[in-house]
Amino acid sequence: MFSPPKLKASLRLARLHRPVGILLLLCPAWWGISLASQGFPEPFLLFLFACGAIFMRSAGCVYNDIIDQDFDRQVKRTSLRPLAARELLTQDAYLVLLVFLLGGALILSCLPLPTILTGFLALGLVLLYPWMKRVTYWPQFFLGITFNIGIIMGWFSLQPVMSLTPILFYGGAILWTLGYDTVYALQDIEDDLRIGVKSSAIAVYANPKFFLAFVYGGALFLWCFGGVLAHLSWIFWIFVGMIALHFTWQILSLDQKSSSNCLRRFESNVNIGFLLFLGIVFSNLID
Repeated sequence: MFSPPKLKASLRLARLHRPVGILLLLCPAWWGISLASQGFPEPFLLFLFACGAIFMRSAGCVYNDIIDQDFDRQVKRTSLRPLAARELLTQDAYLVLLVFLLGGALILSCLPLPTILTGFLALGLVLLYPWMKRVTYWPQFFLGITFNIGIIMGWFSLQPVMSLTPILFYGGAILWTLGYDTVYALQDIEDDLRIGVKSSAIAVYANPKFFLAFVYGGALFLWCFGGVLAHLSWIFWIFVGMIALHFTWQILSLDQKSSSNCLRRFESNVNIGFLLFLGIVFSNLID
């Protein structure tokens, strides 16, 4: 049994007090469900994926902290995480990880076989992700592949056959994640350089705004292409316009030397996720 302090530390380890990551994981899955739906997506299916996002994002955070605890102790922003601060032992963290993985498995078991198989693929990607920062300056690209596979899972929850439409939205989401997680990584750039951790923020530090314009523009292009292919109605394009304005604000107002500025712009991407979800849903409803 965990004592109250250990229980509290376990919840912090899973980042349950910071729901932004859960929402960024959840929104693409809801896009996939909505693209595969005719009319309003089934509320119970949205609920299942919401529960799955909580379990799997928490599991991913715990696993990341287990692997990265020595790095985390050397980074100001992460030095107080429970494992880095030695509030929990590694074996405690593995127990917490098991609980969240079992919860995710329970949710996955309620879904069709293609979704289950894609879920196992997603788990393999989650296990590989923390090692990417040791071998490449583009771990954020690998995160995009991992974090947005919920689009494919959401599609397969209603459709047995893959289509180009969810693949285009998935590609756009990968670029979107590459952008917003680069903004997030700008917070740690000095510590990362000191301890030898690689990130896209280091790779593009000379001109991050140009890089963001490129990846966010690419994301918009792929989402628009997907929208045309899916025959989404005029209201979808209104939401795409709002997303374009939001991306423009992010880029123009970014101050790469201010951690608080970078964090606010990273967190604002939840708005992008919900705007695209609403655009697809309303398009289905008035089609």
